[in-house]
Amino acid sequence: MVSFHAREVAERLDYSSLIDALEEGFRGDINIPSRHHHVLPAVGKRDATMLLMPAWNSNFVGLKTVVVEPENTKRGLPAVQANYQLMDRETGKLLAYIDGAELTARRTASASALASRYLSRPDARCLAMVGTGVLAPHLIRAHATQRTIDEVVIWGRDIDKAQQVVEKMMGSAYTVRAEAVLEKAVGSADIISCATLTTVPLIAGNWITPGQHLDLVGAFTPEMREVDDKVISVAEVYIDTEDVKHSVGEIKDPLECGIIGEEHILGTLADLAAGRVDRPRSSSSAVTLFKSAGTALEDLIAASLVYSRA
Repeated sequence: MVSFHAREVAERLDYSSLIDALEEGFRGDINIPSRHHHVLPAVGKRDATMLLMPAWNSNFVGLKTVVVEPENTKRGLPAVQANYQLMDRETGKLLAYIDGAELTARRTASASALASRYLSRPDARCLAMVGTGVLAPHLIRAHATQRTIDEVVIWGRDIDKAQQVVEKMMGSAYTVRAEAVLEKAVGSADIISCATLTTVPLIAGNWITPGQHLDLVGAFTPEMREVDDKVISVAEVYIDTEDVKHSVGEIKDPLECGIIGEEHILGTLADLAAGRVDRPRSSSSAVTLFKSAGTALEDLIAASLVYSRA
């Protein structure tokens, strides 16, 4: 059995290779049972969440254990804490123990970038990053592998934290700046990537302009959402898996309220990867939206790639 710490995971999971591996994975045959979702109640603060995410294929069995603790931001710790176990499919032998936080960050960002490969305009140049957590630099770098990004605008509730992300990104091939007004950040962008833990929509539909692509990463429970109903109703919507329709507020709520119908969800990331959608973006002026909540398929593909490069 081998262990891969965060630095070793990062060295083995460059975004371009992982994006291509995920594309192949979404076309393949991987068993993904429903993930276990447990609320860890807290008194006087937001509840934490524990997720158990299994998956297997003909070669490997994988299991990720995740705890999402919103209060960690006040402690100077990442909100997402995770570990991953990779096992041999035939024997069940434990092959590798992998840092789950780095694995999750890179596979999440790479899945978003894969969706952008199909959905964002090929001439997209400006990326707005909404959120200043651990995922922000990963999402920026992954998106930049798919489009010729020349400007990145970062917004966070705390402008100082947004500036800290700017400093982390110094030396990139694109200009990076912090923006204090969210509406301005959104309005200037071709691609809007959101990675927050908000339960109240941050982005309003009347801010959206023709041709934009929205990448929504943060929400993963029925109570969470990053955009309002109007954003969902005007966009051509794609999701990472069918589970999102019932498990994430920004899709679940408008479906249940009749604001959109099932036909408004045009496909999954597997549909896009397999070429089952003829025209993922109907026109250059269309607004496209990809909502992900994460899937164990992505973890297994990423973990397999780490292990194969040992």
